[in-house]
Amino acid sequence: MADESTQKIIGAAMEVHKELGPGLLESIYEEALCYEFDLQGIQYARQVPADIVYKGHVIKGQRLDLLVEKEIVVEIKSVSKLPDIAVAQTISYLKAANLKRGLIVNFGEKRLIDGVKRVSV
Repeated sequence: MADESTQKIIGAAMEVHKELGPGLLESIYEEALCYEFDLQGIQYARQVPADIVYKGHVIKGQRLDLLVEKEIVVEIKSVSKLPDIAVAQTISYLKAANLKRGLIVNFGEKRLIDGVKRVSV
């Protein structure tokens, strides 16, 4: 069952895709989606560090594209076909951030609804 927060995120992403269409850089979609979040009053943070801990050693360098409402990781892609590794990548982000829910939004799809994938751990 979809929750209200993820529905708002998907709705905002659909608005961006409707305006811009597929084929642009991920950074363009990230900027546009953040602007749409601002317009809709959706709380978010951009490029949030998510450190990995390996045997007690902190490894920096991983970043979440967007963290929405402090609980949902949004990974932005702009490819014609989502690679399988994108799900594994999002799961690793969720684990690093100690969160449960994520969305992969692939703006490269002709129809955005085909490019939205829910991920949970």
